[in-house]
Amino acid sequence: MRSVWGYHMNEMEHESRVRDAFDALHQKIEPRLDDASRGSLESLRGAAADRDADRLRDQLTSVQEKHGWLYRELAEHPEVSTLLNELALWGF
Repeated sequence: MRSVWGYHMNEMEHESRVRDAFDALHQKIEPRLDDASRGSLESLRGAAADRDADRLRDQLTSVQEKHGWLYRELAEHPEVSTLLNELALWGF
């Protein structure tokens, strides 16, 4: 288990949190996704699911450079932005 703000999160809880956050974002932005942005979003989801902070940072940089609108959506979505910040900054 890993500790997040004093809360111990097991792998199943983490997977559920990643799935729920990214599914909610995907539902909101689906009409705007093209193949490239969809692939970037799935790469981010995979890095988050794997708790791979280095890969996550690389993917976020790529999204910011290639898909500015998607980067803004990630930053504005409460669950996704919290999750990504925790993983990128602290490796939770």
